[in-house]
Amino acid sequence: MLKLRILDILDEQGKTKYWLCKKMEMHYVSFKKMVENDTTSIRFDTLDRMSKILNVPVGDLFIQTDDE
Repeated sequence: MLKLRILDILDEQGKTKYWLCKKMEMHYVSFKKMVENDTTSIRFDTLDRMSKILNVPVGDLFIQTDDE
């Protein structure tokens, strides 16, 4: 299963979910679902914006797990 590792990246960078949510200019409920991997789709422009804000390649936003 493919999962976002946003919380890990924020922790590594010493930043908070609140900080990223404000930078992303997203509604908190949508943002929370996304970072907690409780969504079925994410727009490409959202991923692009997030990778730029966090200063990481888009591929670094994801991790592949054995979870189903």
